[in-house]
Amino acid sequence: MTDVPTLLVLDADPLPRLGRLTGRARVVHTDEASLAARLPEADVLLVWDFTSHAVRDAWPGEGPRPGWVHTASAGVDHLMCPELVASETVVTNARGIFDEPIAEYVAALVLAMAKDLPRTWELQRRHEWRHRESRRVAGTHAVVVGSGPIGRAVARTLKALGVTTAVVGRVPRTGIHGPQDLDRLLARADWVIAAAPLTEQTRGMFDTRRFGVMQPSACFVNVGRGQLVVEDALVQALQKRWITGAALDVFATEPLAPDSPLWQVPGLLVSPHMSGDTVGWRDELGVQFVELFERWAAGRPLRNVVDKQRGYVPGH
Repeated sequence: MTDVPTLLVLDADPLPRLGRLTGRARVVHTDEASLAARLPEADVLLVWDFTSHAVRDAWPGEGPRPGWVHTASAGVDHLMCPELVASETVVTNARGIFDEPIAEYVAALVLAMAKDLPRTWELQRRHEWRHRESRRVAGTHAVVVGSGPIGRAVARTLKALGVTTAVVGRVPRTGIHGPQDLDRLLARADWVIAAAPLTEQTRGMFDTRRFGVMQPSACFVNVGRGQLVVEDALVQALQKRWITGAALDVFATEPLAPDSPLWQVPGLLVSPHMSGDTVGWRDELGVQFVELFERWAAGRPLRNVVDKQRGYVPGH
């Protein structure tokens, strides 16, 4: 590594604020088309465009590769390819930025579905006065699938609303259920929250069988990864009223096509992958990366190091 390391940034608008690194790094910006050609010159790669799969496509090419890759996102599945997993490159993510915002968003969705707010807005637009009864939230039961910081934040927030909450993780430990408990917990849950990373074990985990296990009064929310859900199975579950409602903030293919049938499914709330995106979130991502860069440049251990085999940052 030269005295001034080369930082390669896979761009997205708006660009990250990296002024604190002036004179401390040679910052090179790239787009998807030129990423493969630029990779060999980089000591560090910042994946600012966290919706791009360009890293996964470009990484297997010729030449040296950066020793550290940071993605400005919680998920890392858009990066991973066998060559990156097998390499000595360290991968870090934006763990910690999105926890509380996503937890607030989930709470908002739970309250909106319990209080039938979408229907209220629809009736208001039609100038139609129709009295209805709504559900209590306090005293209900939730299952949060995903025991990382986001899942734990969701559980804390729901508990503050009086919801009895169980968290399911990859392995059981104190306060966390293992996968073997999931079906039993689903069968009595009023709210099922998917907040797990995308791995080979979690891909498609919410399928026809899992929606069939849920009780008819249940509502399902996905703020994890779109591929956790078999979308056709969810559509079927809603159409056949196996469950009462659902809310998706993430999808198998994004952006959701205008002609996707998901827009029109009764009882389904659709939002454009925005649950963690609060005012100032990009600045927080930039500050987090700069702080990590300073640790890296000083030879100190990096935080948020991803276990590349598992596909996420292991818990403590």
